[in-house]
Amino acid sequence: MKTLPFTMLVPDDRSVISEQISLPHFYQYLHRHDEWQATWVQRGEGTLIAGNEMHHFHPGDIFVIGAKLPHLFKSSPEYFIPDNDLNVAACSIYFNPSGILAPLFSLPEMKTASMFLSRNKHGFKVPKKHARKIAATMLDLHQANGPDTLFSFLNFINHLQALGETIEPLCSVTYSTDVSESEGARLSRIISFISENYDKPITLEDAANIGFMTRQSFCRYFKKHTGHTFVSFLNEVRINDARKNLLLRHKSDGISNIAYKAGFNSISNFNQVFKSVTGYTPSAYIDFYTNVSQTDFGSVSQSF
Repeated sequence: MKTLPFTMLVPDDRSVISEQISLPHFYQYLHRHDEWQATWVQRGEGTLIAGNEMHHFHPGDIFVIGAKLPHLFKSSPEYFIPDNDLNVAACSIYFNPSGILAPLFSLPEMKTASMFLSRNKHGFKVPKKHARKIAATMLDLHQANGPDTLFSFLNFINHLQALGETIEPLCSVTYSTDVSESEGARLSRIISFISENYDKPITLEDAANIGFMTRQSFCRYFKKHTGHTFVSFLNEVRINDARKNLLLRHKSDGISNIAYKAGFNSISNFNQVFKSVTGYTPSAYIDFYTNVSQTDFGSVSQSF
């Protein structure tokens, strides 16, 4: 299945699409489609941009992305270094309750499921304690054929519903997905530019030039479509990179080097921004996550 910016090409002989990928990095352009998407990250790290929010992802995470929500799984910079030995792997499910599956979701028995999707229209991250079970239902669905595909899909939807109120929304319920294709393409260029250059000195003028806008027009445009100012968005991208490296490399690189590699020009500015974004100082963040046990996904991942 080939995914293009803001368009998905789907076969005519399936009502639920499953896909498993193993690639050097994730698809690197902001895009959206009419289908809901559930993605289980098996290998790879980076930042998920979903609507006007950002989420760090790592192996074992599962994200359910609402229909028409602009999104981008941005692999970490090291995945784009030539001749590296890194790669990503993921299992994804695509379904459209308003398309070919509309007759199914219009049944009285599916009323609760339809309400669940409506309440969480932009999607959500599956809580870690439930991720292994959801991953197993996605694996069953990926391996199913014929009528078993629908049975497995209903089981998958039932498990999502069972999450109840424990889920973390991907972005604010007030975020609007009403973005034209041309506007989406321009926003994609701007976000890709920031994501690829955040570790260097970049200015508001640089970003405005990518969108062929004046500073004033760019500020209004960017705030409207992302909910962030340029500086706050840039800081969050930099902090997301620093958060990962603090957990993986703080002993070898040190906090100050990690700050500079993420694009900050002073350790005091890094500490201030880090705490404003995460609620922790860098040292406290390391201490907290060092003591948090990670969910074991080994037995499920080995099935692929």
